[in-house]
Amino acid sequence: MRARFYSQGEDHYKLDPDLKAILDTFAPGLPQEELSAFGKLVGEEVLEVAHHVDQDAPPRLQMHDLDGNRIDRALLSPAQKTLLEKLRPMIRPAYEGRGWPLHYAFGYLLADGGLYCILTITHQVAYALHKYAPEHEAVKRELLYGPAFGATWMTEIQGGSDLGANRTVARREGNAYRLYQGDKYFASGAGLADYAIVTARPEGAPAGPKGLGLFLLPREVEGRLNFTVRRFKEKLATRAVPSGEVELEGSLAYPIGKLEEGIYYTLENLTVSRLANAAAAMGIAKKAHLEALFRVRRRTAFGKILLQHDLIQHDLLEMRLRQVGGTALAFLAIQAFDQAWEERPPYSEGYHLARLLSHLAKGRTAEHASAITALAMELFGGLGFLEEYGVARWHREALITPIWEGPANIQALDMLEAILKKRAHEPLLDMLGESPRAQAEAHKILKKLQEEGPWYAKEALRALADAVTVYALEKVAAEPFPELAELYTRRFLKGETLPPSAQRPELYDPWSSLS
Repeated sequence: MRARFYSQGEDHYKLDPDLKAILDTFAPGLPQEELSAFGKLVGEEVLEVAHHVDQDAPPRLQMHDLDGNRIDRALLSPAQKTLLEKLRPMIRPAYEGRGWPLHYAFGYLLADGGLYCILTITHQVAYALHKYAPEHEAVKRELLYGPAFGATWMTEIQGGSDLGANRTVARREGNAYRLYQGDKYFASGAGLADYAIVTARPEGAPAGPKGLGLFLLPREVEGRLNFTVRRFKEKLATRAVPSGEVELEGSLAYPIGKLEEGIYYTLENLTVSRLANAAAAMGIAKKAHLEALFRVRRRTAFGKILLQHDLIQHDLLEMRLRQVGGTALAFLAIQAFDQAWEERPPYSEGYHLARLLSHLAKGRTAEHASAITALAMELFGGLGFLEEYGVARWHREALITPIWEGPANIQALDMLEAILKKRAHEPLLDMLGESPRAQAEAHKILKKLQEEGPWYAKEALRALADAVTVYALEKVAAEPFPELAELYTRRFLKGETLPPSAQRPELYDPWSSLS
């Protein structure tokens, strides 16, 4: 596989000193041997199997068994099935008292959108049961320790990100409910999930998102299929996760917690997956960054190794600033969530801050990932556009990160709601007090947001994310982060060009510290 990936066979944690510096700042004390072992698994088996699944063996839908019974099962490559069981332990840390940062560090290192999606939606079901439905402890253990997989089916064809437009109706039947008129149109894990959490509106509940309840939907009831999968979708990337269309008509489901609080449980689950999206976005970007760092050391053009060219060094600095900025922002948001995740409605100021940070991180990291992976392809030239090599796939994989869990417009509107209704900007400004320039920029952004409202919300999301990123980078004491924080401020917060004085290996080349 070294014919496809330069980083094949390498320890991806060891190759990433910037990640270690960021984790030491926002999640000190994480187990280094575990992270290194996982980095080796990624560099060896994960790269090979994920590329095989993407190119040769995506999941297929088998709708009937030999006797003609409807089964709607996802058929996985044996290599993918084996790998998923090796990866399953990465979803457990928070539920075993080891915290969320370790899980998200594993997610960053894994950095395969499809594989990580399967694992994320599995532990999201466990998350809802852990907090709000302890009567389903046995199901939670099946999800965390095997063999079950989970899924989160919220959106519907007519609404997409507008959850309030959901049409699925929940009709009470004893201690359970039956779901009708359900068309979960972009259902990740379809055909694979043994249990899903789904949104539905109980009969008599009000219209809009606050009328939604959250339900546990088993795949089978008394040996019979409890929902049907209409088809799998053909996707640009994330092919390892089967995505399909699920129909609910008379499907038995069990209420989770208080039905009138269903929208809050749903938003909690979205926070979990938005942070996963942020970690994965920067992990995908890092995979492309690693390939580029190998490439510029091996390729010669115009009589010099690529690394010796001025413009290549400029590109590498741009990539590194986006990489460290997005990663620091993601793990700052993860740190805040880790401190507040066990809260229940009504939430504290700390929880609202964590939620605000999740919107900023999700939105900005997706932009950084798309830009980094595109530049990595460009540094490879025409070879970077060929599917037979690995770098093209990282760009394809990165392109889902702006869309999953709500595109930038949704993140901007949710950010606006968190500010206007929850006053989440107040603890944010207090936090930024440690960085006068970040706080000053945030004040300007919030003032303009107040004046212009939703029209400016997406620009405010990006700008506020960059202000918080500067704060996060300033907190990382390891060299050369203080100078990287200055350069990030200049390039992204102020929109200025990078100065010639930044043309130094310790700034544009993260591996200079390893040599």
